Order: sequence, then C-alpha cells, then structure tokens
Amino acid sequence: MVGQHTGAAQPVAFVGRERELSALTTALTGPREPVFALVEGEAGIGKTRLVQEALAPLDPATTLVAACPPLAEPFPLGPLVDALHRLPVDGVPLSPLAGALRPLFPEWAEHLPPALEPLEDPSSTRHRLFRALAELVERSGVEVLVLEDAHWADAATLEFLPLLVAATAHDLSLVVTYRGTDVPAASPLLRLTARPPAGLRRLELALEPLTVGETTALVASMFATDDVSAEFVSFLHRRTAGVPLALEESLSLLRERGDIVRRGGEWSRRAVDDLQVPPTVRDSVLERVDRLPPPARRVLEAAAVLAEPADGVLLARVAGLDEDDARAGLAAALTSGLLREASPGRFVGRHVLASRAMEEALPVSERRLLHGQAAAALQELPTPPVLRLSRHFREAGDVAAWSRHAEAAADLALESGEDRAAVVLLNDLLTAAAHPPDREARLAHKLGQAATWGVAALGELAVVVAATLAAALDRPELPADRRGEIRLLLGRLWLQLGDFDTGIEQVETAAGELAGRPELAVRAMISLSHPRGQVWPVTRHRDWLDRATTLFPQVPAEEQTWLAVDRASALLMMGDAAGWAAAEEIDAAAADSLFDRRQLGRCRMNVGHTAIGWGRDDVAGRQLDGAVDLLAATGYQRLVNSALITRANLDWHGGAWDGLSARVTELAGSADTLPEALLEARMILGLLDLAGGRRDDAADQFRVVVAEAVRRGLVDVQTGPAGALGRLFLADDAVADALRVTEPAMAMVVRKGIWLWATELAPAHVDALVRAGRADDARELTDLFAAGLGDRAAPAPQAALLVCRGIVAGSGAAAAELFGAAAAAWAALPRPYQELLALERQALALLPDAAALDLLATVQQRLRDLGARWDADRVAQVLRGHGVDVARAWRGGRRGYGDQLSPREAEVAGLVAQGRTNRQVAEALFLSPRTVDRHLSAAMRKLGVASRTALAVAVAEKNG
Repeated sequence: MVGQHTGAAQPVAFVGRERELSALTTALTGPREPVFALVEGEAGIGKTRLVQEALAPLDPATTLVAACPPLAEPFPLGPLVDALHRLPVDGVPLSPLAGALRPLFPEWAEHLPPALEPLEDPSSTRHRLFRALAELVERSGVEVLVLEDAHWADAATLEFLPLLVAATAHDLSLVVTYRGTDVPAASPLLRLTARPPAGLRRLELALEPLTVGETTALVASMFATDDVSAEFVSFLHRRTAGVPLALEESLSLLRERGDIVRRGGEWSRRAVDDLQVPPTVRDSVLERVDRLPPPARRVLEAAAVLAEPADGVLLARVAGLDEDDARAGLAAALTSGLLREASPGRFVGRHVLASRAMEEALPVSERRLLHGQAAAALQELPTPPVLRLSRHFREAGDVAAWSRHAEAAADLALESGEDRAAVVLLNDLLTAAAHPPDREARLAHKLGQAATWGVAALGELAVVVAATLAAALDRPELPADRRGEIRLLLGRLWLQLGDFDTGIEQVETAAGELAGRPELAVRAMISLSHPRGQVWPVTRHRDWLDRATTLFPQVPAEEQTWLAVDRASALLMMGDAAGWAAAEEIDAAAADSLFDRRQLGRCRMNVGHTAIGWGRDDVAGRQLDGAVDLLAATGYQRLVNSALITRANLDWHGGAWDGLSARVTELAGSADTLPEALLEARMILGLLDLAGGRRDDAADQFRVVVAEAVRRGLVDVQTGPAGALGRLFLADDAVADALRVTEPAMAMVVRKGIWLWATELAPAHVDALVRAGRADDARELTDLFAAGLGDRAAPAPQAALLVCRGIVAGSGAAAAELFGAAAAAWAALPRPYQELLALERQALALLPDAAALDLLATVQQRLRDLGARWDADRVAQVLRGHGVDVARAWRGGRRGYGDQLSPREAEVAGLVAQGRTNRQVAEALFLSPRTVDRHLSAAMRKLGVASRTALAVAVAEKNG
C-alpha cells in the first residue's frame, strides 16, 4: 500500500534532558551562590540546546555566549572578543584601564579611554589585558557567561575565566560546554574542570545519548504525532546510537527523500531491509545540500568557507550572488535547517560538521575562488580581521597576501603577550610556502625571537620550530648578515630544549658568523661561557667569558646589565671568587627601568643558587629572599617560581622540612615553572622521600633528574642525584651499583675541573671506592678534590672534603677526628642533616666505645626529630646490634594501611578513574611513570579489580 509522505518539518522537542535542565535552570536562577556549570558530552549530544533552554527565562541583557570555533590554532581570546563585540559599549562606565582594549576593539575607539603605555613584559601585558576585559564584562552587567565548545578554546580564554570571577564585584555564573574526549592533553581546560574558580558552586552535567523511549518522543515531535512505529524508532536508535543530532539529520534526510511514509495510522520507513541510513552526519548533510536550489547551495558554501557568523551582505559577496538570488538562497538555506541565525542578522552553518562537509566537497578551484572572494570582502571592513584574512588568502593561494596578514596577526599576538599563537602562525607561514630571501630571513628571525624569548611553554612545538629555523639556515640564498643571528636563536632554542651538544655547536658557529656584529656576538659568547656540558673544561668556558668581557664596551647601554649578570653568574658557577664582587657591583648599581630591576632580581636568584653550592647559606638566604620580592614586584613569575624552589632547596639543607614537600609539589605543578627548576624540585622531593624511607620513590626521582640533567647539559645538577643514588646502593652493600651511578658524574667533575660540584657526590663515590678495595683510587681522588678546592672560602665542599678524608682514613681516632671536624663545619652553616651523617660516621669509627654508642644514640634521636626516619632506623639497628635498647617508633607509610589504599594510592586511582593515562597522572602528581605504575598496581590489587574500567567503578562506589 502506498502511504502518505511526510509534510513540513516540525520543531524538534527538547526531550530526555529534564533532570539536567532543572538542575541548570535552578542553579542560574535560584537564590544560592553563583555556579560553575560544566556541561560535557560528545558532538551532537545536545549541549548547546540545553544551555539555550536554561537561558530562556533570563534577561538576555545579562547573558553573554562565547562560542569557540574549531580552528587549528585559535586566536587568543577570540571567543570572548567576538562575544563582547555584540555588547553595547556606549555609556558603559569604563576606567582608564580599558585603554588596553583598543587593539582588540578598534571600532570602539570613540568610546574607549586613551591607549596605555606599552609594557616590556608580555606576561604583564596579558595580565593587564585580562583585567581590562574583566572590567568590561562586569560593567556591562553580565551575570551569566557561557563558553561553548571549550575543547576548542585557546589557552588565554580558559586562563581568563578564574581571573574574571575573582575580579567581578557582582555574582557571575559560568557555564562551560565541552567534549571530554576532545580536550587536548595540555589544555588548561583540564585544570579548570579539576579546580573550578573560587567562590563558585560546582555543577557537573554529563549528557548521555537518548534512550529508545526518548528517541520515540523526539521522532514524534518532528512529525507532530505520537503515532510512530516502534520498529522504526528501534531502527533509528540502533543506527544513530541515540545521538540527537544524528537522529535529527537522519530523519531530515529520510523525509526529504520520501523514505518515511504513513501506514496503518503511524509513521514508519518505506523499506526495512534495504534502506541505507547515512552512517555519518557528513553524508546526510551533503545529500541535503545537493537537493537545494543553486542559490541556496551557494549561500551554504559561502557560510562554510567563512566558518564564522556573517550577515547577508557578506554571504552574498562571498557567494557571488546578486541581491535577489542572495535573498532567495538565504531563505532556502535557512528553511533547510543547514543554516541558522547565530544572532540577529548574522548567519552560520547548522553545525561545524555540516560546514566542514560542504567546504571539503567543493572542487579545489571553486574553494580557492570562494576564499578569495571572502578575503576581498573582509578587507573592506572598517577593521579588517587579519587572522581570518590570512586563512582566506592562504586557501586562495595568494602567498604574498597570506604572508602579509599572517605576519600582522603574529605581531598582534606578540603585542598581546600570546607568543605561542605567534609562533604557530610564523612557523606555519615559513613551512607552507616559499618566500623571497629577505622575507624568509625576517620571518625566521621573528619566529626564533618569539620561540626563545617568549613566556609560554612551547612543548613539542619547539622541536618543530627548531627544524624550521634549521631549514632556513640551509638555504644558500639566506642573507649573510642574518645567518648568524638566526643561528644564535636556533642554538638558544636547542639549549632550552635540553639538547646541549646541538645547541652549543650552533651557538659556537654563530659566534664566528657574528664577528662583525659585536652586540650579537657577545650574546653567543656569554652562552658559551656557562659551564655546561660533559666535555669542555672550565678553562674553555673561561676563555669565552674573557672574550665576551672585552666586547662589553661595544654593547648598547641597555643590554649591559643582563650581560653583567650572566658574567657574575658564570664566574660563581666556575668557582671563581671574583664573581662575588661582580655580583655586589650589580646589586649596588641603580636599577631604574623595569628591565634592569628584573635583571637585578635574576642576579640575586643566581647568586643565591650558587651560594648554596659554595656553602654560603646565609648569603643564599638573603639573596633568594630579595630575589623573590623583586621578581614578584616586577611580574617575572616564571623566575619567581625558580627562586622559590631554590629557596626550598636551601630549606632542605637547613633542616626546615615541615610542609616542604607540599610547597615544592605545588610549585612544580605550576605552568610558570621552568624545566630546570622542575629538576631542582624533583631533587628536593627525592631527598625527602629518601629521608622518609620511601626508597623506591626517591630512586625514581633521582634517576629522572640524572638522565634529564645529562641530556640538557646541566652537569652541576647531575652530581647531587648521582650521589644520592650511590648512598642508596651502599646502604644495601651494592658497591658495584654505587660505582656505576657515581663514576660518570665524578669523571665529569674531574674533566670540568669545577670541584664545587663534588659536595654531594664525592663522599658517596669515595666510600664506594674504599668498599670496593680501591683505597688508592679513593685517596688519589680525595687529593684531587683538595687541590681543586685549594683555599677557597667554600664551606660546603670543604666540609665534604673532610668527610672524604675521614673515609680514606678508615676507622679509629684519626678518622673520627676528621668526621668530627666535618660535622662541626656542617653545623656552622647550618646543615643539620649533613652534620648528623658526619656524626654517625664519627661514632662508627670509634665503636665499640661507650662514648661512640652515646653519640650514636644522640644522632638517632636527632635524625628522628628532623624527620629522617630512614637514617634514624639505620642508626637504631646499629645500636641494637651493640645491645642498646632503642624504642621502635611507628614509622607510618604504606605498611600501616593494610588492605586500605594509602593516600598516594588513592590519589593515583582517582586520577586514573577520571580517564587519565599513567603519564598524565605522573605529570599531575609530579611522580615518575614507574612510580605511578607501582601505586596503580597496588590500588588495583587492594580493590580486587583487573582493569582500568573496573577500577573507575570501584573508585566511584568507594566515594559514594
């Protein structure tokens, strides 16, 4: 029987979301505190529709919706800027701070305060811009801010939200929609969802696919009847998995093809077995487009190419339609449901997948034509959008115009403090097209500057940039006067990436190429003067430092301070006491500019760091405290964290261990912390783990630090963890292993000739040599240590030398006297942990004398009071072996938890249950992946599960 075909499309009911809608509406309209609502779900699941329904009862003037488009590299703050453009700014009472908004809103020039003076630091520029945006939002009366598709959001937009909440005087609710599976691993959205802005009540809504019953209601609403075949609904649900968007698109296509008929009083499919329901939304969209009249298709293609809301005039220009055809095409496109009105008079594709399907289906020649027409139209706007223009010119094949606008967009990003966005634009521009030599040199130099001097962490992108710069250097047509400066930037980038050998080779070559440009050559020479790497002796580094010093008079005055800081730092790292006077001279000089004050802060941080190596702990404390204050006052946050971590290192040496682990872990987890500071943080945490008896965790930390320090050429960082690993192995009488981990670092110290670095390494290595029967080698190394130190006023290495001499002396009074002298030297700093280890050696050298046992008992109690349980237990074991009764204190730790999860195991299990990988958990908790594996295995064993899915269920049940 031939049935009746479908009629006109009906509005789609909002079904299956009653609970979520009630929760969100109540949260946004109720009397309680403002809300931070997270709406998560896959593509097409109905996140946008839910938010629209919840906003419906609210005053539109108090809501602001910012949509994040799916751009490969979204422009910083783009969604917010686009949304704020729609606000009426005339009459809004703005402070002078709003002058910072002029670069983002040039068309508001007559309403905004005068432009502000530029800041030297990109991070300060960005912070000021954030504050200005927050003021605009607050004074515009916005009470609900919605960020849609936050998985596509740029980092700046996501980082702005907590600041916005904190800066807003009235209650402001945030609603964020996103696809959980599409959030990039490094996205700030992960931190935002884990730690919402303070002061907001959290509401999490996860949208699931529709059930069969809910699918029935949706289908019925589209046909304005309840008479829908159950078999038809089951078929649709099975083929679409209950995703609302897929259901709607499939039904629309079926209806347009006449494949849905009315039989026996209900709607059903024409055929059951051979009907091919489109497997993807893409297929359904393309077929629907093909059925539209040519003007409608042209409008949709124009909208797809533009990819952002556009008015009818712009759509007509891009589509190449006259007024009548454009009006008819727009009406037909809207009627089809493939085009929607994003805001009054502005239209955009029904959804991103539909637009992408239409654009990709265009022939290349046609796609280029449309992009060219889009660029031509956008250029005529009062404020041409340079980023959009660069995309359109690129797709149109106009390399010169693409280059011009992409470079302008990169410059704008740099001015806004968004150096990562600039790096992406410039790198893409350099790699995707050929350029004349002068332009290529200019772009490569800008790229290198943005990558090496910016404040943002580039991650794997930095390796891509290095390859791009290397490719530019390989071109013989590169102007000779630019080659050296680009190579210098490449070398600095490799050094930042941790590839010391490659970096130093490039910098050394650049120094030669820049012989005629002393202001740049001195930068290369200063980089070469820092005593890094495994091979160069200190004399070679010193030669480069001396050569750089001779060029200082030829360097512009504004660069003198940072060069002087680097010179003083290099001298102190080399063990040259002249560095103290050089640093004092910098400290006494006037620092009037922001740049000079930051350099003074950097100088104090470097002096504090090297002072720890010398053992001048009082100097280190004063310098580091001054550095933290000065760097914080000047907004140099990434160095503030470095100084705070070094201050924590000094606290470790000084025995101030209470709360130290939590403080260091928090600093290490900050995005502002530099890689070198992270290694120092790992070392501190490893030492705390070792002292607390968490030997496996400590060993993991030390191995990571050693490996990364060697890779990065940070040889001064290598010695401490190597010595700590040696101590671990010696505690188990694994002498060969102790030699294996200490010998490479010790050989490096001998090659470099910088004996300040032997403080934490030499005692463990000498001890291993003696216990391996190589007393002569131990004595020879100790003599080298003594000769290398000479009479330097370096209390820490001098105390370590006394320990080495005591080890070589063996047992008895002579050895005990040396250990006692070492303990006194450590106590004078003060470094109580090292003092107690030296006293332990002194007592062991005098055993079995009663005085030695009394000393051991004192050492054991002081170690326990300090928090060094591993060492205290070792000493207690010796005492018990000599008949001394020592109370067995409860040691805490994992053995006390039985079948219950330890706090660390619970942390790991909780993060894994959230879907994070072991590596992501390791990064979040600042552990090694190996340690995470161990904790995860223990948690799964205790919970009786064998898979990560089962673990997630068990954790959910355990947490109620």
